[in-house]
Amino acid sequence: MIEGRITRINGPILEAEGLGGCGLYDVVEAGEKGLVGEIIRMKGEIATVQIYEDNTGMRVGEAIKSRERPLSVYLGPGLIGQIYDGIQRPLRGIFDASGAYVPAGVKIPPLDTGKRWHFVPSAKAGDPCAPGTLLGTVQETDSIVHRLIAPPTLPADAMIESIAEEGDYTIEQTIATTSNGTEVPAGQYWPVRSPRPYRSKLAVSEPLITGQRVIDILFPISKGGTAAIPGGFGTGKTMTQHAVAKWCDADVIVYIGCGERGNEMTDVLREFPEIVDPRTGRSLMERTILIANTSNMPVAAREVSIYTGVTLAEYYRDMGYHVAIMADSTSRWAEALRELSGRLEEMPAEEGFPAYLPTRLAEFYERGGRVRTQMGELGSITIIGAVSPPGGDFSEPVTQHTKRFIRCFWALDRDLANARHYPAISWLESYSEYAEEVKDWWEQHEITWMSIRQEAIEILQKEDRLQQIVKLIGPDALPDNQRIILQVADMIKNGFLQQNAFDDIDMYSVPAKQVEILRLIVDYYHRAAKAIELGATIPTIRELSSTSALVRLKSSVPNDDLAAIKEAGQTMNQEFADIERRYAR
Repeated sequence: MIEGRITRINGPILEAEGLGGCGLYDVVEAGEKGLVGEIIRMKGEIATVQIYEDNTGMRVGEAIKSRERPLSVYLGPGLIGQIYDGIQRPLRGIFDASGAYVPAGVKIPPLDTGKRWHFVPSAKAGDPCAPGTLLGTVQETDSIVHRLIAPPTLPADAMIESIAEEGDYTIEQTIATTSNGTEVPAGQYWPVRSPRPYRSKLAVSEPLITGQRVIDILFPISKGGTAAIPGGFGTGKTMTQHAVAKWCDADVIVYIGCGERGNEMTDVLREFPEIVDPRTGRSLMERTILIANTSNMPVAAREVSIYTGVTLAEYYRDMGYHVAIMADSTSRWAEALRELSGRLEEMPAEEGFPAYLPTRLAEFYERGGRVRTQMGELGSITIIGAVSPPGGDFSEPVTQHTKRFIRCFWALDRDLANARHYPAISWLESYSEYAEEVKDWWEQHEITWMSIRQEAIEILQKEDRLQQIVKLIGPDALPDNQRIILQVADMIKNGFLQQNAFDDIDMYSVPAKQVEILRLIVDYYHRAAKAIELGATIPTIRELSSTSALVRLKSSVPNDDLAAIKEAGQTMNQEFADIERRYAR
């Protein structure tokens, strides 16, 4: 361990001499309390260090020691269900040891090193032990089987010399020994800034089903895709991410609260353990990892928290799982970059952000994707990042640079949020480039999705153009064939796009129900347009019982009762048939 001395303190940024033998991004312990930090610049014997804890009271001249390894996370059984801060300190363990506040310099192992896990070997002595080889399994939770694989650092030609028998072991005990003498324990370290390797990157093809109709139908995201949720204060970014995290069909959820208010993270910590996973019937926390790095925590730890989160996600991806990351919010992370860059006296770029902001955003989002793992399994990481542009200005740097690296853009609209329309995702400003790539998946499940989606988007676009005329002359001046567009667009908005997160039926919609409801509304539009051609009036069409019944389907019909939707369709067709007979005479 190399030891030096602190010579300069500028908030969380220190300068220290005597660390010339250290490497860039090596972890250090600074001061009398041994605060965790990281070397971010080297100049001869002088190292610049950023501290990840509150260093109030630190003095020039105190000792600083290098661990001579990069900032890493501890990976192994026991990660699921944990609540960490930005540098993987377990907040539950800190609370049990120290109370409600995180004391400076506290050191608690990220994983319980004393707990024994039941190990079932999947390999035997003499088998190859290349990186990614499955050594055995541990039942981590009732929802997740933890697959212990050979570390990526092993040589490709390694062989298993011995492997542990089935039994109970701690994560520090050796479960396998290789031919080159390497002992492989259940736990392993991995540097957070280095992406974990995989065999090959694959094209995305399967949607991430979220149960949110505006997302799944209009602006889908694939497993392995990247999305951004930009919106001003109060437009529902966090609520939308909560809904996706609760209901999406990813195997593992990593939720990163990066610089958000403490009360929002409190809601997550209270809600997630009580939510029942619709697929397993058990607690959602049995497949969730939370990283809480709120706005009142040290700013430097906020900067590293997203790397901690994506590294944990890569670890489970390497086991062949589909992982979804919720980063809330990347704007607060970018603000941490700006603050640290200012203390480093770097030349600022637009709006004070560092010139390397686009590079850092790219490095984060590019760690997502669908891959063939070293184990040969299919795995994916879907990254959904919230963006908080000041004043809802989408032209600010973080939003604009984020759009360069993502393919799905869920723009939140202030007017929709004020009108209590949730999710407040604008159907005019949002887009998804994954629609064509997930089309085959829908067709394989015998769901005609693309044509219905396209018609709904066209109706909403026509309605937007007509609204400009309505503002000038009013809706009554429009002909009936245009007024019906306004009516159907309202039905799409209120009966399909708007979703109640507190309604037991409406909070989550299966894909088949989503498509059937939208198909009925589109069919309603075609039948109404035909009736108008025959001479029917708008009031006559509005008085039909199916007009209001279609809007109520989202909350009146459970996910497993598609027959009720078909009955509503039969009623609608009968009513329009009666109108057509009446006006065809």
